[in-house]
Amino acid sequence: MRFIIRAAAIAALSIAAAATANAETVRIGTEGAYPPFNYLTADNELVGFDIEISKALCEEMKVECEFVTQDWDGMIPALLANKYDAIIASMSITDERKKKVDFTGKYYGTQPVIAVPKDSDLKGVTPADLAGKTIGAQSSTTHSNFAEGTFTDSDVKLYPTAEEYKLDIVNGRLDAVIDNRIVMSEWLKSDDGACCKILGSLKADPAYYGEGIGIAIRKGDDELREKFNKAIIAIRENGIYKKINDKYFDFDVYGD
Repeated sequence: MRFIIRAAAIAALSIAAAATANAETVRIGTEGAYPPFNYLTADNELVGFDIEISKALCEEMKVECEFVTQDWDGMIPALLANKYDAIIASMSITDERKKKVDFTGKYYGTQPVIAVPKDSDLKGVTPADLAGKTIGAQSSTTHSNFAEGTFTDSDVKLYPTAEEYKLDIVNGRLDAVIDNRIVMSEWLKSDDGACCKILGSLKADPAYYGEGIGIAIRKGDDELREKFNKAIIAIRENGIYKKINDKYFDFDVYGD
């Protein structure tokens, strides 16, 4: 009897191992330079809200996650070139991007803000308030598009990564910077962000900011898109999303 039970256990383990080996792999493209959403630690470990949400979604879909880091400017071209299967990198769902890729529903919301040095004499965040000032933003983002389209009397300076505009405002080369409230708030809590403060919030104009932050998929990959959509709903309902959310934020980042 013991032999039969042991043989059955070995067979079960073999089946489980085979299932794991044969599990579908979904390659996730992310930037790795946008804390607290996706970034690399000093030990070169990829971490952040996007990364933990990705892992939770893959687990819900019963697939293996494989992460690929990619510079932001090349994120969509690399997806189209089949370097990975999906982008989970805090990418806003916009009409312009929809011309090239499909999106899932949102997995979190966003609110743009303007940050300035603590000793700034700026009083507001309107185009008139910022006229003649130099504003920094990460290139090829909704924030840079919004800044260029809105602050037309300002000098909008674009940077490949958020870390680079942060360095320039610390060193006095910028009057203001624009980004997501969460990214800014987390930075201002750090020693590097001690220079600055949030001056004010901006309305997330749908013409620039779209429908929230979603997962980008190659056009026609409807099966994968719907798997992600179902998984987003599932982790919102089963409490896993909240557990991850509360690790990073003291409010529901998903929004309305």
